[in-house]
Amino acid sequence: MATKNLNILMIENSDDDVKLVRRFLQAGGLRFDNLRVSTVNELQQIISEMHWDLILSDYSHPGFVAIEALTVLAAHDQEIPFIVLSSHGGEEAACTLMELGAHDYVMKTNMTRLVPAIQRSLREVDNFQQVADTQVALQKSEARFRAITSNLPGVVFQCLMSEDNEISFPYVSDGSVALLGLSPQTIMENPSLFPGLILPKDKWTYEELMTASAKYLSTWNWEGCIQAKGDNDIKWISLRASPRRTKNGATLWDGIMINISRNKLAEREIARSREQLAELASYLQRVKEHERAYIAREIHDDIGGTLTAIKCELQPCLDDTPRLPAFYQKKAQSIESLVDQVIDSTRRISLDLRPGILDCGIVAAIRWQVKEFAKRNNIDCQVFCDNDDIPLDSDLSVAIFRLFQETLTNISKHADATNIRVKLVEKDGTVLLEVTDNGQGITKSDMEKQDSFGIRGMRERCQQLKGSFHVSGIPDKGTKVIICIPINNTQNHVSLANDPVRALNNSPPPASVNMSLRS
Repeated sequence: MATKNLNILMIENSDDDVKLVRRFLQAGGLRFDNLRVSTVNELQQIISEMHWDLILSDYSHPGFVAIEALTVLAAHDQEIPFIVLSSHGGEEAACTLMELGAHDYVMKTNMTRLVPAIQRSLREVDNFQQVADTQVALQKSEARFRAITSNLPGVVFQCLMSEDNEISFPYVSDGSVALLGLSPQTIMENPSLFPGLILPKDKWTYEELMTASAKYLSTWNWEGCIQAKGDNDIKWISLRASPRRTKNGATLWDGIMINISRNKLAEREIARSREQLAELASYLQRVKEHERAYIAREIHDDIGGTLTAIKCELQPCLDDTPRLPAFYQKKAQSIESLVDQVIDSTRRISLDLRPGILDCGIVAAIRWQVKEFAKRNNIDCQVFCDNDDIPLDSDLSVAIFRLFQETLTNISKHADATNIRVKLVEKDGTVLLEVTDNGQGITKSDMEKQDSFGIRGMRERCQQLKGSFHVSGIPDKGTKVIICIPINNTQNHVSLANDPVRALNNSPPPASVNMSLRS
């Protein structure tokens, strides 16, 4: 207090009294600057122009009383220590002024009280200001805390376990309504309601982990399922809270609960997808081995057998036994026939590995495959194409052709169809292939079978090509397969591929090509 330079406003009519006050202030060790006013107008003007640390007011002088000064000060809403100096008056006047806001009342006949009164008043105002600042800071902090907790995707809470293991919730944020279906006030008034939401299979882990956390003051981490009243859905909850011991020996946790149902569903979906991919990889490996065995068998039994027959026909021609020309002519004719068989077998095996018709374009390959399929299965087939050719790179042509082959294979195995309609169009950089049959109609359970590797493989192949695969069926009315593949595999074409039904419905009607094939 002695080191601070005070700005003191004196309300006095007498210069002698001002000098007297200054002597006592200086004698008390105060450093100060002062200004004297003697009218209400002067006070009203000067009170807002400068910062004042202290106001010393004469109780009453002609044209001005301390009560008027207090009224002016209250109108400006400033908390400035106000001390009344009086040469006359008593306790009644002092009480009145104190009730109106004066901090102290000092008689001029006992000025030794002035400096202590000033110091006490300054401390009171300083303490009051600190309390006010603390309250404002606390209000701002609480407002920020409530804003944060109300916008968090979960529930912020405090959980208290007393020494006799009674549980209470001193604080619960507003997020409890959305997550738990209970208001904060309801949970705080009935702490047992939250544990009552936990499914029985997870309740013991909740209590066990809470007890361990309270015993060792370790972080309380728990994940489990809850079901709010009136809610059919089961939610996965993740709870994380940090404990601390209170003065009375209780355990207090500060924590948060969040809904992790989406994460759990995603984890399950990822696990299921991994299982399906593993099954698909195993299936593809078996198919590859079967294919290799088939090719080896075809080469060994067909081509190998025919080559052995050729060798047997040539063997008699290599000895020194004289024979008639007719014998050699007969052998040559037989060998020529066997060579033709080898050529035919080689062509057949090559077509099975990669049809040469693909070199003529995807449209020609689809038409050829439909014709071969109709011939083998005695099924009526129609093909509709916009153009005679859709320019594609060889890899994409092979991929679409294999998808089409797998579709026809599924139809021949499962559909029991008598008619197939194939539609192949190119629109906005996307190839759209639609295959419709009038067979039994695939069901959802058929598509979800564990061994439905054909459909699963087609879907995976389409996803690898940044396309889409869509299959739907109506019992006893047929099945429709829609395949959409962007030609350049760019994001510009994925939008159509993601909505194959819309893309096909918006495509123009097929042009001149309409082939009806029967065996």
